Amino acid sequence: MTATRQSTPDQTSTVPATPARPNGVVERVRAAATSQRTTQLVIAAFRVVVAFLFGCHALVGFGFLGGIDGQGTAVEFGSWPGWWGSVIQLIGATLLLLGVRTRTTAIALSGVMAYAYFTVHQSMALLPLHNMGEPAALYCWIFLLIAAIGPGRFRR
Repeated sequence: MTATRQSTPDQTSTVPATPARPNGVVERVRAAATSQRTTQLVIAAFRVVVAFLFGCHALVGFGFLGGIDGQGTAVEFGSWPGWWGSVIQLIGATLLLLGVRTRTTAIALSGVMAYAYFTVHQSMALLPLHNMGEPAALYCWIFLLIAAIGPGRFRR
């Protein structure tokens, strides 16, 4: 014999009603897509700003923006690594700014900055703070990050 429970009108049910789903599957997909678009936009903006700043850094070697000494002095034409480094940096910054072969360009620029740090700055002192190599070290890692995460996108 099975006992059945009789419910009286004054008792409340212990089974909760199915709540309305404000965060259903469709809403979650839309939120994720919006978040992804925002992330891609921020990455693209980051890439453009970094490329612009790096291009300015490259122009200093040609005597623009104050030059290498703040007086408009350029690196000697054709000298290695100074002048050629500035050429590589300017070409790389332009490619990065335009989003052309971004990952390959970023890896190459990361290598250029690692080379600059270890050949120019490391000989002065051990730490970047003491050898004025902070920009080279930061750019090296920033370009490595761009190579890893990609160029980002400006379109929807």
